[in-house]
Amino acid sequence: MFGVLAKEKLNPVITMLKVEAPEIARKAQPGQFVVARVDEVGERFPISLADWDGEEGSITIVVMEVGTSTRKLACLDVDDYILNLAGPLGLPAHVENYGRVVCMGGCYGIGAILPLARALKQSGNEVICIIEARSKNLLYWQDRLRQVSDELIVTTGDGSHGYEGWAYDPLKEMLEKGEKVDRVFAHGCNYMMMVCSETTKPFGVKTMVSLNPIMVDGTGMCGVCRVSIGGVTKFACVDGPEFDGHEVDWELLAARRQSYIEEEIRSLEWWESQRWCMTMTAYTEAKVGGKT
Repeated sequence: MFGVLAKEKLNPVITMLKVEAPEIARKAQPGQFVVARVDEVGERFPISLADWDGEEGSITIVVMEVGTSTRKLACLDVDDYILNLAGPLGLPAHVENYGRVVCMGGCYGIGAILPLARALKQSGNEVICIIEARSKNLLYWQDRLRQVSDELIVTTGDGSHGYEGWAYDPLKEMLEKGEKVDRVFAHGCNYMMMVCSETTKPFGVKTMVSLNPIMVDGTGMCGVCRVSIGGVTKFACVDGPEFDGHEVDWELLAARRQSYIEEEIRSLEWWESQRWCMTMTAYTEAKVGGKT
């Protein structure tokens, strides 16, 4: 089991957990992920590594609550345990001195670009980070990203903070002005990464995306995470998760991610109802016992 060392609520839907995992922390590299199982009845699911400390023996993950498993994970507190944690998995991001690079992050992807931006900076690149959120209350880690980049551009869909728009809007402006961009890295939801890729394709700027299909074992044996890259079937867990965004079959990826949406909704509804029943039972017992 893997103990929770620290917890921080970064915004209403995203939680940061620092977890004791010395073997993973010792080998982790930018772009890799872990596969977690919260408890004995839970599913296995991937989650990007947002940071790690080899000396402390800890890893940091940023959890966005979208379903039962991520909700369970975000509910853990300090001194609680994650039952299973496998990693580091996937191929590390390819880091070299490209010149001027743009790292783009949205939602949980804001956390995922931190180690990547840091590694690119250490390799001599000029690093521009662009992050997006629907509103300013969903932003986080701006100070951390400023420390590992030459420039941080913050965008919000409602214009409540920074640039009004989405991450690909300032990127498009850069390219249309003829500014030099040698490589783009994008982490976030499929739609965000797809539009970033579509933005850079006419300008011939290679854009690497970190794909997040449904995954089970994370070792390439189950085949659930298969994606089409340039017309060739690849497995995100062992061939990725980083791929050339201009070659991804985004329509197929979106369709496959919807495969179990009804089951996911029913699972979350059942889990939430069970939590409500347990809360009300505890409240009633405490009231009867004279504790309230």
